Amino acid sequence: NAAVTLDDGEIGRSTAVQAAAARIEPTVDMNPILLKPEADARSQVIVRGKVWSSLSARDYFARKLDLWPIVTEALDRLRGQHDVIVAEGAGSPVEMNLRPYDIVNMRVARYAGAAVVLVGDIDRGGVFAQLLGTLDLLPDEERALVRGLIVNRFRGDPMLFADGIRFLEDRAGLPIFGVVPMARDLGLAEEDAAVLDDVRHPASIGQPAASLRIVVVRLPRIANFDDVAPLERLDQVALDYVDRPEQIDGANLVILPGSKSTIADLRFVQERGLAKAIMRARAQGTAVMGICGGYQMLGQWIHDPDRIESPTGSSPGLGLLPHVTVFSREKRTCRVRARIVATDGPLAAAHDREIDAYEIHMGQTQMSEEASATAPIHITCRSGIPVDEPDGTIGDDGLVFGTYLHGLFDDEGIQQALLAWLRARREPWPAPMPLNSRWVPAVDPYDRWADTLASALDLPLLIERCGIPPRGGE
Repeated sequence: NAAVTLDDGEIGRSTAVQAAAARIEPTVDMNPILLKPEADARSQVIVRGKVWSSLSARDYFARKLDLWPIVTEALDRLRGQHDVIVAEGAGSPVEMNLRPYDIVNMRVARYAGAAVVLVGDIDRGGVFAQLLGTLDLLPDEERALVRGLIVNRFRGDPMLFADGIRFLEDRAGLPIFGVVPMARDLGLAEEDAAVLDDVRHPASIGQPAASLRIVVVRLPRIANFDDVAPLERLDQVALDYVDRPEQIDGANLVILPGSKSTIADLRFVQERGLAKAIMRARAQGTAVMGICGGYQMLGQWIHDPDRIESPTGSSPGLGLLPHVTVFSREKRTCRVRARIVATDGPLAAAHDREIDAYEIHMGQTQMSEEASATAPIHITCRSGIPVDEPDGTIGDDGLVFGTYLHGLFDDEGIQQALLAWLRARREPWPAPMPLNSRWVPAVDPYDRWADTLASALDLPLLIERCGIPPRGGE
């Protein structure tokens, strides 16, 4: 899941979430290098917000140290602008086969002379081996930087872990700053699709029969699926991630999300039988929506003449919308301001509404000359520059629609327009939308998470051990 900065740079969604928690605008310096997997052993490498290369894992590791100056320059700029920098590592700091090429963990800590806090995930099991084994494998100069430990994602009564805390502190010779409980449904955007591996049961199980059922096709290279997270939290919606044809049956809306490798994922949809299931559902009156890569899949053709995403030069789309997409080497990443102009279909109830969104895509999409489909959205500002450009398509029957805009459902008016339209299609005389039809958190999700940490951690001790001076007598 990615995000876009004010200067049109692409960064990881987790970095944007952390910046929002700190009440600051994210910048590319906060995520100077981003890897976006394109296949099992290949990734697009984003450097300072722009595409740098597409490399195999082996080639990336061979060139990884070339990027180290990018890391240090970004860190130096941030240290000149802020009082405290929190540098999040990636993976374990003692992957011994990868350590010589490390540019995200202890190499950063050594360069910055940082205070290090080790966090172990007890939910995965083996937290004692995680923490003590990591300390044991760290060289002495790096071990000396570690100020304490945190046990994360604990289920149950933390008092039952009191003996575990004493054991860890005795063996490590370091304080345990706290035991953080497992927190569910924080309402914060997820970092990547790994979280979907924990979804073992469809969301619709246990949902009221009156719920609208929305299914999201779980593409192998799914990207920016946080687009649908606001829908998942609506109390009248049962949202499932699906990858089998029979799971589409009975849905009110099928969403094809973004993809990091559109043609490869389109082939998956076709070979898995999902394409036929989507066609059948549409013929039976089910709405179909595509976002970014999913929007490209809904068209007539996808052409990749320069083999940017796939060795396949061209691939027929699902043919549900009358457009053709051509990939180019230029990647568009920008924030936009847009206006809903649809007069029918799922967005009609939000007509004339202004929204903020963002774009991240490689291809350019054009309507066929004979197409009568219309664009439901007009972009009025891109990267701070006024424009007047159409976005997306609604098919003639209003059942199929697509857009390049990410973040569409963050807008409450768009959510309500979609739900009202879906209900109207399902029920001949739909009841008025209840006032509590949207998910309203009892507390801001960032505040909720901060309160959780404040109650679980010994913050004064952590701040003292990390050498952060008190501010204004606090």
